[in-house]
Amino acid sequence: MSDTADAVVRYEVADRFAVVTLDSPHNRNALSARLVRELLVALARAGDDERVRGVVLTHTGNTFCAGADLKEALDADPAAAADIRTRWMIDVLRTILVLPKPVLAQVNGNVRAGGMGLLAACDIAVAGRDSSFALTEARIGLAPFMISLTLLPRMSPRAAARYFQTGEKFDAAEAERIGLITLAADDPAAAVERLRGELRLGSPQGLAESKRLVNAALLAEFDRGAEELAKRSASYFGTPEVVEGMTAFFQRRPPAWAE
Repeated sequence: MSDTADAVVRYEVADRFAVVTLDSPHNRNALSARLVRELLVALARAGDDERVRGVVLTHTGNTFCAGADLKEALDADPAAAADIRTRWMIDVLRTILVLPKPVLAQVNGNVRAGGMGLLAACDIAVAGRDSSFALTEARIGLAPFMISLTLLPRMSPRAAARYFQTGEKFDAAEAERIGLITLAADDPAAAVERLRGELRLGSPQGLAESKRLVNAALLAEFDRGAEELAKRSASYFGTPEVVEGMTAFFQRRPPAWAE
C-alpha cells in the first residue's frame, strides 16, 4: 500500500481504528498483484501502529471484492502464475487471522469468489441488506480451494455444500443465517461504528487473546491444509476447462459444458 494518489488500497486512522479501503472499482476490487501487495502492507501497518485498536476493511464502488483478477490471470501464463496467486491468498487470509487486533468487514455491495474468503477471514462482518454473495468458481472450472480454509469454519455445512457447487447468488439475510456474516444491517457504516465503540472498551491484550482463542482451531486447520490446497489449486489453472471457463466469462457467453 502507498499513500500516493494512484494507490488501490487506502489507509487512514480514525477513532483508534485503521480504515483500510479497497479502492480499485474499475475491476471491482479484484485481487490483482498490486492490490494484494498494498493490502498486506496496510494490514502490517495497522498491526504495528500502537494507536490502532482494530481494523475496518471496506471498499469503494458497488463490489467489496470480486475475487481473483481473471484478466490478469488470463493475460499471464495461467499455469505459471497459479502458484504465486495461491500464495497471495494464503498470505492475505492468514495475516487477517493472526493480526492481534479485531478486523471488521464493512460491506455494502457485491462479494464474489475470493472476496468471500476475505470476508470470512474477518472477525466481524457487517453487510448492507442489499449486498449479494456468490461462490462462482465451479462455473469457470475451479473450486473455492484456498478460501475454503476460512469459509468452511464459518458457513453451515448444508449451505457450503449448496453454494460451493451451485454458484447461485444469495442475499445478506441468508448470509447472516448461514454464518457467513455477523450482521445484516440497514446502515452498515452505523452498525460498524457501534461495534467499534464496543471494541474500544476492551484492552489491547484482552482483544488479542480473545481473538487467539476464537481463531485457534480455525488457524490450526488452516496451517494443516494450506499447502495441500495450494498445490491442488495451482494444478487446475491452465487446464482446458479453466481456460474455457475464463474465456467464456470474458466473452459473456456460457461455457461449453453449460446446458
